[in-house]
Amino acid sequence: MTFRSAVITFPGSNCDRDMADALEKVSGSAPLRVWHGDAELPANLDFIALPGGFSYGDYLRSGAMAARSPVMRSVIEAANRGVPVLGVCNGFQVLTESGLLPGALMRNAGITFVCRDVALTVENSQSLFTSAYAQGQQIVIPVAHHDGNYFADADTLDRLEGEGRVAFRYAEEVNGSARRIAGVLNAAGNVLGMMPHPERMIEPEQGGSDGRALFESALNALASA
Repeated sequence: MTFRSAVITFPGSNCDRDMADALEKVSGSAPLRVWHGDAELPANLDFIALPGGFSYGDYLRSGAMAARSPVMRSVIEAANRGVPVLGVCNGFQVLTESGLLPGALMRNAGITFVCRDVALTVENSQSLFTSAYAQGQQIVIPVAHHDGNYFADADTLDRLEGEGRVAFRYAEEVNGSARRIAGVLNAAGNVLGMMPHPERMIEPEQGGSDGRALFESALNALASA
């Protein structure tokens, strides 16, 4: 089976190569590399990744300018068709700014850059991104962000919790995120935004492989579709 994926690069992305390497190592197929200014995505994609970094230097708001890039119209259309879309760190910020996910990412509590491995709890093991994990499993994934403080109003948070759309939760306080939320899904379950970097934890040489199951989950979902 050929896994046809794409990694979007924005001006200021700095984790696009990490994401591309992870996708190739796990799937065996090199992803297509797409520049943000391209108006159209390649056809018949199985997976789209928005990587971490500091798109447009985080001017205005983190992810706000990237969310208006030409390629995002095609990303939104693909997501609405059911194509899996993963946004990591800055990619999560882009997903909220584009309206594909609710909430916003604010400056970390304490106004500090956080860069370390953190423990996460898998809150939903039934999504196409998390099916290779066990419900309640604790995993270790690195974070590296300054604006990772997830915020949404109480009604939205209650809805996310009630609909099982909190994918990952920090096991301890990391950045001030509401209810320690580290990753959320859209209503259809095919869009995931998360601040931790699973692509940096896919093999023992990186210090652990807890992020690998996220990409394997997507592959398994495609194979069984």
